[in-house]
Amino acid sequence: MTTHDYLMVMKRVRIAQLKARLSEHVRDVRRGETYAVMDRETPVARLVPWSVEGEALRVRRPRGRYPSLQKVPLPPPARIKSDAVALLLEERGAER
Repeated sequence: MTTHDYLMVMKRVRIAQLKARLSEHVRDVRRGETYAVMDRETPVARLVPWSVEGEALRVRRPRGRYPSLQKVPLPPPARIKSDAVALLLEERGAER
């Protein structure tokens, strides 16, 4: 299925088809194709070729106001009096 625009032709691809043939669709995009990614009949994304002439990719450092993951304290361990493995085995035994 094809959608016609003023200057471009955009192909539609459903999410399942995109997942099944991702490499093929990426090759088409590298050649200049544009895809509308559809969730059933609703467009949710667009695959377009990467443009170097336009906006360059900028990589910036994270802001310093958030602590690193190594410095985030872990929550205290849960204090339960029952054995989790025994409860799991009991539950699995009840299903049989």
